[in-house]
Amino acid sequence: MISFIEFADKLSAWFGKAFGWLIILMTLGMSYEVLARYVFNAPTTWSLDVSFIMYGSLFMMGGAYTLSRGGHVRGDFLYRLWKPKTQASVDLVLYIFFFFPGVTALILSGWKYSVRSWGYGEVSVNSPAGVPIFQFKTIMVAAGILLFVQGIAQIMRCIMCIREGYWRGADDDIEETEELLMKQHVAKDN
Repeated sequence: MISFIEFADKLSAWFGKAFGWLIILMTLGMSYEVLARYVFNAPTTWSLDVSFIMYGSLFMMGGAYTLSRGGHVRGDFLYRLWKPKTQASVDLVLYIFFFFPGVTALILSGWKYSVRSWGYGEVSVNSPAGVPIFQFKTIMVAAGILLFVQGIAQIMRCIMCIREGYWRGADDDIEETEELLMKQHVAKDN
C-alpha cells in the first residue's frame, strides 16, 4: 500500500507543479493584454479566452495534488476534534459514497464532451478570435483520472490510519504561509 500511495503522491505532485507554471504564462498574457489595451489602444481578441483556458487547466490539474496534501475544504470545526481513527473511518465512507461516484461522473462526462469537441474542432464562442478549446475538454478527463488514482491512495491512507491509529501524510514539499511566519517569529524570539 505504501508504494502505491507514494506513486500516487508523486504523480499528483508532478502534474500539479507542472501545471502550476501556467500562473506565469497567465501573468505574462494578461500583462501583454493590459499593455496592448491601455498603452497602445489595441486590445487582443484572444487574451481573455486563453487566460480562462490556462486558469481552468491549472485548477483542474491541481486538484489531485491538493487532495494529496490535504488542501481541500472540509468541516474542520468538528473533524479536527476527532481521533485519527474516527477521521479515517468517516473519510473512508465519504470517499466510497461521494468522492468516487463524483469523480467517475467527471471522467465519463468529460470523455463524452471531449470526444464531441475534438470531433468538430470546437472553438470558443466568447471571442471573435475563435480560440480552439477542444484540447481543454480533454483536461477534464485527465484531471478526473488523476483524482481517481489519488483517491485510491487516500482510501489506502484511511485503511492504514484505521489500523495504525495515525495519519501517514504526504512528503512535505509545501508549507502554509502562516506556518512559515510562525516559525520565523519563534526563531526571532529565541
